[in-house]
Amino acid sequence: MSGRRRGVFAALIRAGLRFAEIPYAIAVAIRNRNFDRQPDRIHRVDVPVISVGNLTTGGTGKTPVVAFLAQWFRDRGIRVAIVSRGYGRGEDGENDEAKELHQRLPDVPHVQDADRVEAARITIEELETQLIVMDDGFQHRRLARDLDIVLIDLTCPFGYGHLLPRGLLREPLRSLKRADAVILTRCDLASQAETDAAIKTLRSHVPSLPIIRCTHRPSGLLTYPNAVAPTESLRGQRVAIVCGIGNPDAFRRTLEALGAVVVDQLYFPDHIAYDRQEVEQIDRWARGLNDVTRLMCTQKDWVKLRCDRLGGLPLAAMTIDAEIESSPEFDSLLSSLAERAEDADAFG
Repeated sequence: MSGRRRGVFAALIRAGLRFAEIPYAIAVAIRNRNFDRQPDRIHRVDVPVISVGNLTTGGTGKTPVVAFLAQWFRDRGIRVAIVSRGYGRGEDGENDEAKELHQRLPDVPHVQDADRVEAARITIEELETQLIVMDDGFQHRRLARDLDIVLIDLTCPFGYGHLLPRGLLREPLRSLKRADAVILTRCDLASQAETDAAIKTLRSHVPSLPIIRCTHRPSGLLTYPNAVAPTESLRGQRVAIVCGIGNPDAFRRTLEALGAVVVDQLYFPDHIAYDRQEVEQIDRWARGLNDVTRLMCTQKDWVKLRCDRLGGLPLAAMTIDAEIESSPEFDSLLSSLAERAEDADAFG
């Protein structure tokens, strides 16, 4: 997809994926056109809805941003609920994002349902929610939203410039015209030149859309069951990575930026459940490592692994918090929704 691999075989694969991109692009265009021409298919609920989504597949840092927004409204006394599709839910009815968000925000309910309209109804009627944050909602157009936020990950901002399956784009960049704001994530992992180039590309499609910068700040090392150590303790340590997330390279770069020496890594597909087979694989791999201080995973992995050691090595998770730059325009949008949530509750 990236185009870095050269040779005839790689070129033929890219050509095949480029051909397969055409029907996907047609299907996306027809779907969006139908929603644009049939507004009755879009359902509005009685409380404000914020959608946090992205244009590309893979990890763009949504969970820390969703947690930031939910906490922002909770700090102002607003009853918030999170709704999501719940892709990859296990037998307990929760997927990894829900488990991580519950750990971050134990007082914020999270309803998962492929029908996000039904999930929103449940939060309002049964949980008396005043405001809803919809996780991964940009492509889910049935539930109307009052603030549509799209995240652009600066470590791979535009999915190699192609739609699936040739690239990582779920929709073309012109779809950003539906958005109300763009948040650039992982700004700390991009150079100023890369940031400026991404903003220039965005401005060519949405000249006046608010663009807010966000960094994903490592906030601690989480060990089982709930101990947290400072990130400074990683400096100079030889570590190995085990994770199943959408953008593992960004996680590695974060660890290296903290001074850790990454000796090896074992990557699994995003949303991996970590069944017995995977845990045994990790155990065998870890026992073959030499001169490694600890294993590192993300918080998303940790809520599923739930152990203190693997393969004889201590396991720790990196906790990540979103730090969104202060922006008068963005702050005004959030404050306006907070006022509407309070008014809806007062008169509802």
